[in-house]
Amino acid sequence: MTISLSLGSLFDGIGGFPLAGVRQGFTPVWASEIEPFPIEVTKIRFPDMLHVGDITQLKGSELVPVDVVCGGSPCQDLSVAGKRAGLQGERSGLFMEQIRIIKEMRSGTNKPRYMVWENVPGAFSSNGGEDFRAVLEETARVADPTVSIPRSQGWSNAGSVLGDGFSISWRTLDAQYWGVPQRRRRIYLVADFGGQSAPKILFESESVSG
Repeated sequence: MTISLSLGSLFDGIGGFPLAGVRQGFTPVWASEIEPFPIEVTKIRFPDMLHVGDITQLKGSELVPVDVVCGGSPCQDLSVAGKRAGLQGERSGLFMEQIRIIKEMRSGTNKPRYMVWENVPGAFSSNGGEDFRAVLEETARVADPTVSIPRSQGWSNAGSVLGDGFSISWRTLDAQYWGVPQRRRRIYLVADFGGQSAPKILFESESVSG
């Protein structure tokens, strides 16, 4: 029996996460975006997906609970091409809004069980590596508020954090190996707030011919 998972998309853009989701059997339920043109694009692609507006004005407890919350918070303050204000920057600091909404939604429920976060590899080195440590710690604290993630001398391109009843994994992937005619490296982080499946989701691929 196939179980369809529901999906909410933050920083939705033109619906990249919902598009990937429906190809894997997910049901996009709602999306948060503020730019008019991308919203019009996704209204055509996903006419049944609700647009909920500005992430800073949302309350997780008032959103329809979903199984997975995806988001690629703005990367300008983390990118090596920017001024590197890090998570203290006005745009990249919106990551904390993603965490806030997930915590509010999970209050009194076990949804979302999963979170997916996408960002630039510059997040590994931003603020001397402290910003990625903060991303891991704040994500882990959705499941366990007492968690403390230690500092690292340098974050690897892939790794996992396994806690008591939760798991987080991250991996750097390059879009050129998925049919995109450009090199586009991004960090993909998967969190399972209710189990140890994050490494399996991110690192174990299904076998295909050839």
